[in-house]
Amino acid sequence: MTIHGDHPFLPPESERSPVRRFRGRLPSPVSLWTTQYAGKRAGLTVSSILVADGEPGAVVGLIDPDSDLWETLRQAKTAVVSLLDDRHRQFADAFGYVAPAPGGPFKLADWTDTEWGPAPVGVTTWAGCRLVTEDPAEVGWSLQVQLEIAHVELTAEERPSLAHRRGRYYPV
Repeated sequence: MTIHGDHPFLPPESERSPVRRFRGRLPSPVSLWTTQYAGKRAGLTVSSILVADGEPGAVVGLIDPDSDLWETLRQAKTAVVSLLDDRHRQFADAFGYVAPAPGGPFKLADWTDTEWGPAPVGVTTWAGCRLVTEDPAEVGWSLQVQLEIAHVELTAEERPSLAHRRGRYYPV
C-alpha cells in the first residue's frame, strides 16, 4: 500500500469544474446538518451555508438531492445545524463521505437527542431548525434548503471554528 498526499478521488485538472474551483477559493464555514425520523438518523457536512438574522432567523444550505439527509429531513421536517470546530476534521470528512467511518459516521461521537434531531455532544454551537418547504428550488446540482431557526445553543467557544478552502480545513 502506498500513501500519497493527493486526494484519491480528485479528477485530473482538465476535468474539474471551473465553477467548483471558483467556489473552492472562497472560505466556507463547516457545518453538520443532522436529522432523525422513525429511528433513522441522517447527517451531512454542509459548507454552502448562509445564516440570516430576523424574526425568525433562517439557515439556507445547498444540499445534495440524492443524500440520505434530504430524504430523512423531508420526513422529519426538523434538523440540528452544528458549527464544527478544529477538533472535528475527521468528523466533517466522515459526514462528507470522503473518509471511512466503520459502522457509519454516527458511531464517531456521542449524541444528545433534541426535539430537532441528534446534536453531537461536545459541539459548542448549534441551532434547532424547522424545514420551511418540502419543495425547495434547485440551484446547480443542489437543492436550496431553507430552515427556520427555532432554538440556538451557544456555549463558551473553546476553539476556533472550522473553515474549508480549496480542499483543506483551517481554524478561523
